[in-house]
Amino acid sequence: MMTFTNNPLALLGRSSVEFLQSTGRFGAFLAVSVSHVLRPPYHGRQIVRQLIDIGYYSLPVVGLTTLFAGMVLALQSYTGFARFNAESAIANVVVLSITRELGPVMAGLMVAGRIGAAIAAEIGTMRVTEQIDALSTLSANPHKYLIAPRLIAGTLMLPLLVLVGDIIGVFGGFLVSVYRLDFNAATYLRQSWDFVEFMDVFSGLVKAAVFGFIITLMGCYHGFNSRGGAQGVGAATTNAVVSASIMILIANYILTGVFFSK
Repeated sequence: MMTFTNNPLALLGRSSVEFLQSTGRFGAFLAVSVSHVLRPPYHGRQIVRQLIDIGYYSLPVVGLTTLFAGMVLALQSYTGFARFNAESAIANVVVLSITRELGPVMAGLMVAGRIGAAIAAEIGTMRVTEQIDALSTLSANPHKYLIAPRLIAGTLMLPLLVLVGDIIGVFGGFLVSVYRLDFNAATYLRQSWDFVEFMDVFSGLVKAAVFGFIITLMGCYHGFNSRGGAQGVGAATTNAVVSASIMILIANYILTGVFFSK
């Protein structure tokens, strides 16, 4: 006799219902959170605190990541371009790759690992210890007090982090090209400056703002909906980092198509 548990159609239907419920729950959370971002009043001290946590304390991680990305990119480009006697294009490749792709994507993934996990753990702990329920009891809206400041800070700080990361990444390529590959320093800098265009940098900063919103949104969503004590908080942390990383890569592909498709 076929039961509910071994009926493929029943399993498919249950999975579909659960998927639609999750999508609807996420959509409702997104709509409520964005509405609180757009409507005053704002908790200024919470926003400043999140700006410092997300921006200032993430700077060493982003700086180191983009520095070595630029250095490796220069080395790899030299190895490939030497086969075609096109070593002079290394400066162009480094500045274009860093500003358009590597800077925003690597910064986004690093911040997702650091900030996304921290947000999910903090809000998740508040959820399982009923501190969020206490906020509601005290007439403090959790979306206004906990979610909106993080979304604002993430969206504002990621572009600044990426801008600094772009400069450091190009500097990493400069170091390898000049001090290891014997390029002329003035020529390398002039090539980089002349080749990069406003849209290259601007597209990277727009991507960074979108990535910052995604990272903080996923951290808040999974933390806010965590259940089951410490184990649930751990699962929420993992889900926040994984989902944010995947959505960053998908958004990067979409935005690249929007900015540079012909």
